[in-house]
Amino acid sequence: MGRSEKGGHKMSEEQSVENLVNEGLDKAMFGAGCFWGVEAVFLKVPGVVDSTSGYSGGHTENPSYEEVCTDKTGHAEVVEVVFDPGKILYEDLVEFFWMIHDPTTLNRQGPDVGTQYRSAIFVYSKEQKEIAKESKAKLEESSKYEQPVVTEITEASKFWRAEKYHQRYIEKHPGYVCPLLKRLDLQGFHFNF
Repeated sequence: MGRSEKGGHKMSEEQSVENLVNEGLDKAMFGAGCFWGVEAVFLKVPGVVDSTSGYSGGHTENPSYEEVCTDKTGHAEVVEVVFDPGKILYEDLVEFFWMIHDPTTLNRQGPDVGTQYRSAIFVYSKEQKEIAKESKAKLEESSKYEQPVVTEITEASKFWRAEKYHQRYIEKHPGYVCPLLKRLDLQGFHFNF
């Protein structure tokens, strides 16, 4: 399943992210709207080993896509990013996160509306929390946006892997026009899928 390799093996659906972390990799979790495009662009970042679509931050156990779309589970559409800290720093992933979406729109990204599309950084450690908060403060001080940055920074809760048909959606549907990718293309980012 996985496109990414570490130590000569490909990551599969069954392989534990925790095992990869024990091999010296690290993980991050971001919510930046519809996970299809977010997953796809993180996979293109050098140093990222894998990016998986899923749900987190809510109160429902093992939520389905249909349940999350009701806007009643509390979950956000997220991507869990596994990365090699020897090749890319967590700080760089956070900076990339700011670039790929609008962190000033509350519970919305482009045409997608609802709390499941909120801007969020789910942190796995005190260090990640400090980095994310400092980065958000710098972004707010930069006056890049006229509106306040509404991104939530919170402790990571359980990551629930999305259904198989959501994984690598952009790769599986090359004709699909993703609003995120369209916006990034206008900003000068060019991703070949």
